[in-house]
Amino acid sequence: MSAKFTFKKGSLWPLLAIVGLFGVTAFLLRTEGRLWICSCGKLLLWSGKVCSSDNSQHFFDPYSFTHVLHGVVFFWLIAWLLPRWKSSRQLTLAIAVEALWEVFENTNFIIARYRTETAALGYQGDSVVNSFGDIICCVGGFMLARQLGWRRSLAVFAVLELVLILWIRDSLLLEILMLLFPIHAIRAWQMCM
Repeated sequence: MSAKFTFKKGSLWPLLAIVGLFGVTAFLLRTEGRLWICSCGKLLLWSGKVCSSDNSQHFFDPYSFTHVLHGVVFFWLIAWLLPRWKSSRQLTLAIAVEALWEVFENTNFIIARYRTETAALGYQGDSVVNSFGDIICCVGGFMLARQLGWRRSLAVFAVLELVLILWIRDSLLLEILMLLFPIHAIRAWQMCM
């Protein structure tokens, strides 16, 4: 498995597809009512307060690391299911899947689900800029997993899950669990103090 990303000389389609995916994502998020940036009018590179209205409104936040893990998982799945695809196609597919998740995550249905079944009581959806940051983090996770290979990226996945649980009392696996099968005791433990 090569860690090198190959783009055919003279072929702009992967780059154009990626730019197009960002454009379509922005359009769909705006039609869902998502703001470009935080309603506070500021644009921060990092917002580290999980229990604040700034969470999911700026470029990166603690939940950005769950999107790094999305990229790791997408690499595992895409490399396993489509091993003959060129790396540029695999990456473009990962970006497309993450962009679809960003649009779905910001639907009223999922926002309401987060509010009622998880500790994200005040969650209002992501800003467009935050969704772009999440997609970029997914790309980082995908490329990291490609570079490290299966075993080392599995170790990174496990360590990052543990760090997130200790740091923000949440993680990718806990998010999935709480969205699909909410557990009251976990929700109570996750509540902001």
